[in-house]
Amino acid sequence: MNESNKDLLTFKEMHETSQARVHEIAKEFTDGFKFLERFGRTVSFFGSARTKENDLYYQNARTLGEKIARNLGYSVITGGGPGIMEAANRGAKEAGGTSIGLTIRLPLGQTTNPYITSHLDFYYFFARKVCLTFASEAFIFYPGGLGTMDELFEVLTLIQSRKIEGVPVFLVGSEYWKELDGFIKRTLLERGMIDQDDIAIYAITDDHDDIIRTIKSTPVRKWLPFDHDGGLPSEDDINKS
Repeated sequence: MNESNKDLLTFKEMHETSQARVHEIAKEFTDGFKFLERFGRTVSFFGSARTKENDLYYQNARTLGEKIARNLGYSVITGGGPGIMEAANRGAKEAGGTSIGLTIRLPLGQTTNPYITSHLDFYYFFARKVCLTFASEAFIFYPGGLGTMDELFEVLTLIQSRKIEGVPVFLVGSEYWKELDGFIKRTLLERGMIDQDDIAIYAITDDHDDIIRTIKSTPVRKWLPFDHDGGLPSEDDINKS
């Protein structure tokens, strides 16, 4: 065998490896969906894992998590890590609510916050992200880095393309988000990269009462499976399920 090819996988090895990978991915989705079925109405929080306890955004997210659990009775879902995730989970738990963490396995280990009442561990980031956006009645984004931006634009794209229902998306921390909002409006909208309606997908607000009122008045999401042709199921199919 050529020295340069000695580490290449055979076709059989590639097939077996890919099948094993597909099996693990399918299992993560199956386990994730079954896990989320245990909970009722939920709100997903996103934000930086680097935010410290003495940060105003940490205190803000903690208070809002508490209000969502206490005033609405909704479960709070986060990625289960430190920072903003910890703050939201902490507020929900301290209010006696359900505090959920969808954690991720990392090479150096993830720091899981101690305020989770239920959690599920993931290997794949994309599987976890799908579950974080699976059935929540609202998405709340606090200031964060690349991971938070990735999750934000994923949610906005899913709503824009109608892959998920148009549930509320709140960006909390107006002084942080105003530059991004300006870029979206000045560059994306003015150059025709998005439509005017796309601006309405998200709302920048620091008003907890407004967030609570909006979530309370938003219809509960009904997650519907697609039929075999890729369309929404018929009324008969829904009634049978």
